[in-house]
Amino acid sequence: MDNYLKEFELEPKDRSIEALSRWRSAVSAWVIKNRRRRFRNVVDLVKLTLAEEKKKKIQHKLRSIRVAVHVHRAKDLLKNAISSAVEYELSEKTRESGFRIEPDDIATLVSAHDLKNFKKIGGAEGIARKLSVSVNDGVSQDSIHNRQQIYGLNHYTERPSKSFLMFVWEALHDLTLIILIVCALVSIAIGLPTEGWPKGVYDGLGIILSVFLVVTVTAISDYQQSLQFRDLDKEKKKLFVQVTRDGKRQKVSIYDLVVGDIVHLSTGDQVPADGVFVTGYSLLIDESSLSGESEPVNIDEQKPFLLAGTKVQDGQGKMIVTTVGMRTEWGKLMETLSEGGEEETPLQVKLHGVATIIGKIGLAFAVLTFIVLTIRFLVEKAVSGDFGSWSMNDAMKLLDYFAIAVTIIVVAIPEGLPLAVTLSLAFAMKKLMNDKALVRHLSACETMGSASCICTDKTGTLTTNHMVVNKIWVCEKVAEIKGSESAEKLKTEIPEEVMSILLQAIFQNTSSEVVKDETGNNTILGTPTESALLEFGLLTGGDFDAQRSTYKIIKVEPFNSVRKKMSVLVSLPNGGVRAFCKGASEIILRMCDKIIDSNGNAADLPEEQANKVNDVINDFASEALRTLCLAVKDIDATEGENSIPDHGYTLIAIVGIKDPVRPGVREAVQTCLAAGITVRMVTGDNINTARAIAKECGILIEGGVAVEGPEFRNLSPEQMRDIIPNIQVMARSLPLDKHTLVSNLRNMFGEVVAVTGDGTNDAPALHEADIGLAMGIAGTEVAKENADVIIMDDNFTTIVNVAKWGRAIYINIQKFVQFQLTVNIVALVINFVSACITGSAPLTAVQLLWVNLIMDTLGALALATEPPNDGLMERPPVGRKASFITKPMWRNIFGQSLYQLIVLALLNFDGKRLLGLTGSDATQVLNTLIFNSFVFCQVFNEINSREIEKINIFRGMFDSKIFFAVIFSTVAFQAIIVEFLGTFASTVPLNWQHWLLSVLIGAVSMPISAILKCIPVERDTTTKHHDGYEALPSGPELA
Repeated sequence: MDNYLKEFELEPKDRSIEALSRWRSAVSAWVIKNRRRRFRNVVDLVKLTLAEEKKKKIQHKLRSIRVAVHVHRAKDLLKNAISSAVEYELSEKTRESGFRIEPDDIATLVSAHDLKNFKKIGGAEGIARKLSVSVNDGVSQDSIHNRQQIYGLNHYTERPSKSFLMFVWEALHDLTLIILIVCALVSIAIGLPTEGWPKGVYDGLGIILSVFLVVTVTAISDYQQSLQFRDLDKEKKKLFVQVTRDGKRQKVSIYDLVVGDIVHLSTGDQVPADGVFVTGYSLLIDESSLSGESEPVNIDEQKPFLLAGTKVQDGQGKMIVTTVGMRTEWGKLMETLSEGGEEETPLQVKLHGVATIIGKIGLAFAVLTFIVLTIRFLVEKAVSGDFGSWSMNDAMKLLDYFAIAVTIIVVAIPEGLPLAVTLSLAFAMKKLMNDKALVRHLSACETMGSASCICTDKTGTLTTNHMVVNKIWVCEKVAEIKGSESAEKLKTEIPEEVMSILLQAIFQNTSSEVVKDETGNNTILGTPTESALLEFGLLTGGDFDAQRSTYKIIKVEPFNSVRKKMSVLVSLPNGGVRAFCKGASEIILRMCDKIIDSNGNAADLPEEQANKVNDVINDFASEALRTLCLAVKDIDATEGENSIPDHGYTLIAIVGIKDPVRPGVREAVQTCLAAGITVRMVTGDNINTARAIAKECGILIEGGVAVEGPEFRNLSPEQMRDIIPNIQVMARSLPLDKHTLVSNLRNMFGEVVAVTGDGTNDAPALHEADIGLAMGIAGTEVAKENADVIIMDDNFTTIVNVAKWGRAIYINIQKFVQFQLTVNIVALVINFVSACITGSAPLTAVQLLWVNLIMDTLGALALATEPPNDGLMERPPVGRKASFITKPMWRNIFGQSLYQLIVLALLNFDGKRLLGLTGSDATQVLNTLIFNSFVFCQVFNEINSREIEKINIFRGMFDSKIFFAVIFSTVAFQAIIVEFLGTFASTVPLNWQHWLLSVLIGAVSMPISAILKCIPVERDTTTKHHDGYEALPSGPELA
C-alpha cells in the first residue's frame, strides 16, 4: 500500500502550498461522502493565499515608509526646528475624556512613521501628555475603562465559533446519507399505497431514524472536538507583558493593554501593540514578521516607532502604547491569518490516502453488488415469464438493492480515518494542556512519538531554576552563604571598600529590578540568575534604590547567549565613569589583568595567579554550581566615556550559584533511554558544571562524550560524523552550535530530533528541529513562537510525557485503522458474495448504518482516545519512513476477517439446517442472528484491537472510561435494536440460546487473536540503534 500513498506524504514542517495542493488533488471526488466534514480540519488554501497576499501588501507598505523616512529625514528635521506645534481636531467625546488626540490620528502617526509631526508634538513626552499619562507612573487603574471606550480594546477580529447546529448541518452534507434519505422518502411514497399505514412506512422510517442517529452522534463528537480546540486556542493566546500602572510594575495580559500603557520590553519579547520609544538601551527590533526585512532596526529617539507583532532581538527599553487591536497592521494581518485554519498533519494526510484507496475499492464493490442483484432479479423475472409485467413490489425491490449499494458505500468509504486523527489529537492536547504542555502545532504531537533524540537545556529544564548564591570567592577567600548570618559574617571578613564595589557591581549591572509589593516587601523582577545575585546583595544589607539613584547609567550591553556577558557604563557622583562586567567565568577572567587581593587592594593578575583563580572556578563547577565572575574598571578620559571596554578589568569576585536538579528528572531520563531516545544536554554553562549535572541526571554515562562549543564548531564534517553519536553533553555552546548539532543529527543520521530552547537566539534551532520545545516560564516570546510545543512548567519530565502521548496517538490510530479495515473487508465481502449467490444481502441498509456508526464515530472514540501506558516507553521509536499499516496489522486484519467471513458464510448459506430453524420466521431469525453475530464480532474485535502485538488485551481497559462506555453503549443499543426496534431494523427478538451463540461467535475472536499474534511476521527493524541501543523485542514474548 505504501507505493499508492506516495502522493499523500507530507513533511511535518515548512510545507509549500504546492505540497498541500498535491495531496488534495489526489483525493478522488468520487470517494468523498462529505467534503465539508472531511476537509474541515485542513488549512483553507484559498484563504491562506489571500493571507500571504495581504502580508505582502503590508510588507510593501512598510518598506515604502522606511524608504520615505530615510529620504526625507534631513529635510524634516530642518523643518521641525522652525515649525509650530501641530494641533489635531478633537471629537466632543475624546475632549470630555481628557485626551487630546483621536485614535485614528495617533494610529496614522505611528504606522506612517511620521517623525515630523512626532517631533512637533514633543516626542514621547508630548504623546504622553496628549494621552494623559505619566511616563514614570503609567496609566491609573481608574482610567482603563475610559481608554478602552475611546481607543478600543487590544483584541483582533476572529472567526466566530460554530454552534452545535452548524455541526449537525455539516454532518447532513454527507452525500450517501442524502441519497439514503431520498431512498427512504421514495420507499414511504411507494409503501403507503401498496402496504398501507403503518406497515408501508417502516422501512423508510427506519432508514431516516438511522440517519438521524448517525448525524446526531457525529455532530456531538465533532462539537466536543471543537470545544477542546477552542480551549487550546485560548491557552495559546495567553501572552503577558510587564507594564507600569499607578507607579508599580506589574504583569498583565496583552489583551488588557490600553493606549497610554508604559510597557517594559526586553530581549525575546513580542511588541504587544503599536507605540513609541520612551527610554532604553541597545534596543534592536526584528520587523521581518511585518516588513519582510531581515535586517533588524535600532530603536532610539531618532527611530522611535514600534509596531505590534515585531520582536525584540536585543536590548531593553520602555514604550508608550499608542494603538491597539484592529487599528494596528498586525491586527489586520492576524484577522486574515485566523481564517486559514490549522495546517493538516502528516498522519491525517496519510489516512486521507488510505481512505481514498479503500473508498475506491468499496465503490467498485457497491456498484458490482447493485449490478449483480439487479441482473439476478431481471434473470429471475425473465425465467418466470414475468418480464413484461412490473408491479410496485418490483420497484421496491430495486429501490432496496440501490439502498443496500449506497449503504455499502457508507460502510466502505472510511471517512472516519482522517477524522479519527483529529479526535485523537484533540483528546491528547487537552490532556497535555492539563499536564503543563501546550501544543501549538498539531503535527508536533505525532512527530514527538517518533522522536529518537532530545537535545535539552540544563537550566530550568533539568534543574529547578530556583537559584541562590551558595558560595562566593572574594579577596582570595571562599565563603559559603547559608542565610543572613553567613552574609553578615562575610561583611566582617572583607574590607568595606570591597563590599561597596561588590554591591555596586551587583545592583548597577543588572536588567532586573527590586520593587515593593502591596505589603511593602521587596520583590525581585528578573531572570533567576540575576534574582539570585540581587537577593544576595539585599541579604548583605545593600539598598537597590539608593544605589540606582546615586549612579547614572550611561550605556548597557545586555546579556545574550552569544556574548555570555553583560556590561554597563555608569557615571560616578564625584565625576568619572566606571564600567562593570559580569558573565561566564572564563570569558570575564580573560578580560581581567588585575585582581582584588586578600588585603582588599587591586593587584596584578599574573598567569600563575590566573591559574589559581581558574582552579576556584573548576572547584565550584565540580560541585554543580553555576559560576559567574564580577569585574570592574574605572574609565579615564583617553578611553572615551561612551564605549564599554573589553579588557583591563579588575576581578572582584567569583559567585557560585546553586540550581538543584528537579525531582524525577533522573527517572525521566532512564525512561527515555529505555524507549530508545537519546538525551543530550546542550548548555552555555562551564563544562565541569555541565558534567556534574549530567552525571546526576543520568545523561552522561560510561562511553559518553562531553565537549565544549568552541571545540565542536571547529571539527570537520568527518570528525563530526565520528563524534556526534557519542556526544552526551555540550557545554559553553552558542545557539549556532545547537543548530549545527540538530541539523547534523537529522541529516547525517536520520534522527527525529526534539530540541528545547528559551532564548531569542534558540529560534533557528527550534525551527530546524523536528519538534521545537520552548520553555513556558523562562522562554522568550520569540522562542515560543518558533516552537511546536510550549512546556509550561519548564520540566524535563513534561517533555517525556509529550513523547509518551505522541506514541499513544500513533498507536491508537493504528488500532483504529486495524479495527476499521477488518469491518470494511467483512461487510464488503459478505454482502457481495451473498448478493452473487442468493440474490439478497444479509445486512439491510438500517443495519449497515448502525455498523457504520460502530466502526466509524464510536470506534474512533473507543480506540483513538485511549490514554498512554508505560509499555509505550519500552519500545523503540517509529522510524521516519516506517510503514503506517505494519505487517502485524495486516496479519491481524486478514486473520480476523477470515474467521468472521467463514462463520457468517456458514450461517448465511447453511444456517437454517445447522441451527434447526423452521417455520415462517426462520429466515428473519437467521438474518437477525447473522446481524447480531456480526455486531458482536466487531465488539470483541474492538477489544482485540487494543493491542496489535501483545496477547494481554485487557491491561488498562477499565482505566479508559471512554472505551468502556462505548463498548457498554454499543451492546446495550444492539439489544434494544434486536428486541424492540425490529419493525424499523428488520430484526426479530432472539431467544437466550441465540443470544448466547451470538456472543460466543464474537468471543471466539479473542483466542483467535492470541493465536494470530504468535504467528511470526517479518519485521522491518534495524538490529541496532546508532547510539548503541538494541532493538527491543516484540510479539507474544511481550504479553
